[in-house]
Amino acid sequence: MNILCVASFFKGADFLREARERGARVLLLTKERTLAEGWPREALEDLTALPNGATTDLFIQAVTHAARRVQLDRLVALEEFDVVNTALAREHLQLPGMTATTARRFRDKLAMRVAASRASLRVPDFVRLVNYQEVGEFMERVPPPWVLKPRSDVSAIGIRKLEDSEQVWRAMDELDERAAAHERSSFYLLERYVPGEVFHVDSMVERGRITFAGASRYGRPPMDVSHVGGVFTSHTVEYDTAEHKQLLKMNAKLIKALGLESGATHAEFIRGRDDGQLYFLEVAARVGGAFIAELQEAATGVNLWREWARVELAGGERPEDERPAPRRDYGGIALSLARQEWPDTSGYDDPEIFFRVRKAHHVGLVVSSPSLARVRELLDGYAARFATDFAAVAPPLDRVPL
Repeated sequence: MNILCVASFFKGADFLREARERGARVLLLTKERTLAEGWPREALEDLTALPNGATTDLFIQAVTHAARRVQLDRLVALEEFDVVNTALAREHLQLPGMTATTARRFRDKLAMRVAASRASLRVPDFVRLVNYQEVGEFMERVPPPWVLKPRSDVSAIGIRKLEDSEQVWRAMDELDERAAAHERSSFYLLERYVPGEVFHVDSMVERGRITFAGASRYGRPPMDVSHVGGVFTSHTVEYDTAEHKQLLKMNAKLIKALGLESGATHAEFIRGRDDGQLYFLEVAARVGGAFIAELQEAATGVNLWREWARVELAGGERPEDERPAPRRDYGGIALSLARQEWPDTSGYDDPEIFFRVRKAHHVGLVVSSPSLARVRELLDGYAARFATDFAAVAPPLDRVPL
């Protein structure tokens, strides 16, 4: 099988290795900024880099050029920024996989909220920033604060918390003065700010069925970490609790509503502090970032990148006996920006350490234990020690770097 993978940022090395180990011919299409990254070149038949600011037309042209030389069987986006363009290229070449319509539901925060709402999933009140009257009526109906969110960025990039209507109108005017049309206000939404605990569910989907799902809870909401700084943590939710069951049920309903046939997903939910209700926040058709794949592997033994490669090579569905049998241990991660280029964590020697992050100006440890209490104890200790030993703070990004 010939598989072309797309990644505008450095992601998915285990996917590439697994596909090659299973006999596939693996090609990679990336951007110039990633060429110095640690791609597993021994697993790649070909590596092509586009300019960092490459247009959709240039991207489709590059995929078509690859298809002239190699008869492609699969086209896979490993990175969220490439999901829609890859779907458009699939449609251009009529390759199997996610369509552009489905891809947009996993990429556009407005589209995914509309689809979730229609499926009766609880979503924080929101409005598109298009019609002035509609926006004004939303602000009269929904009390502040509100959150301004770009519809297509990831993590907390471009998100702002606004306290009154004047801030909203000023923000819309400011956005509409931007040169690029896709950065103007209609490409944003306004949403009721819901304080509370944020969770994520990471899944593998085969022929519309979830064949693996791991539920975890962030120590602090990612938006708070991005805007205020501090140590990012997450750990497995206790198994078989009402919360665990509710998260998996809501995730399954979400995936069905959005129409994903096969692949990896990372969905986020929040339990409101004021009402105790669980709300859908956002979802992506990819493996979770911030080393969440390593967290899941620490808890369950399942490497989501490798499982995703196996699903793709099997045509979207594997026999039951080839699917993973996950363990029921607990995993956790503590991660922070670091003052040092290559932080030394040799002084952290707990036997539960499963994985050490190796990334410039980052420090991170992933742990595994049969005890959730022990995982939480380790993460609390690492968060305090990281703050002293390593932690650095960078201003939140307003736009994705080219």
